[in-house]
Amino acid sequence: MHYLTNDLFFPPVSQANLDGILAIGGDLSPERLLLAYKSGIFPWFEPGDPILWWSPNPRMVLFLEELIVSKSMRNILNRKSFKVTFNQNFREVIAHCQNVKRNGQTGTWITNDMIEAYCNLNKLGIAKSVEVWQNEELVGGLYGIDLGTIFCGESMFSLVSNASKVAFIALVEQLKEKNYKLLDCQVYNPHLESLGCREIKRSEFIAILSNEN
Repeated sequence: MHYLTNDLFFPPVSQANLDGILAIGGDLSPERLLLAYKSGIFPWFEPGDPILWWSPNPRMVLFLEELIVSKSMRNILNRKSFKVTFNQNFREVIAHCQNVKRNGQTGTWITNDMIEAYCNLNKLGIAKSVEVWQNEELVGGLYGIDLGTIFCGESMFSLVSNASKVAFIALVEQLKEKNYKLLDCQVYNPHLESLGCREIKRSEFIAILSNEN
């Protein structure tokens, strides 16, 4: 594992350990975060711990044309009981992602420092959010890093059934319209798989990223 200094540098992702941890330390400056995402790296650590930088192998991604929208989900979308906005309430979305209870987790990896760092990226137009509303109340959403033709999803939340799925589908449809190539979802979970995401080799993911930088 590499220990980062103040230099704006990351080692090659091939040097990550079997768990996907590449480096420790550094900071959450906009410059370092942007370099990380462009290099296929993201921060993920517990409150009170040093910053850990990850580049897992394999990588969970969605090729946009492979999105799966179930029949029941199509019915929900057709009812138009949700309203979707883009990049209107970034701080509220990330705060909900920090506070929402998740199965099998006792805490959160979204620290207060992380919130401030990503809100700074939002002000720079790099981090963006999707909001889902029901009866004028924010009930779901997600946020991530926009690299131009690749969107790196970070976290999502849902206060009512299916709200996070609505956010995810709305994001994918927008990315399709803008001719994006990929939605990065980082690591496997069955919820993402049900939406069409799949694992690819890290080397394949890095090759796609390299062509866009």
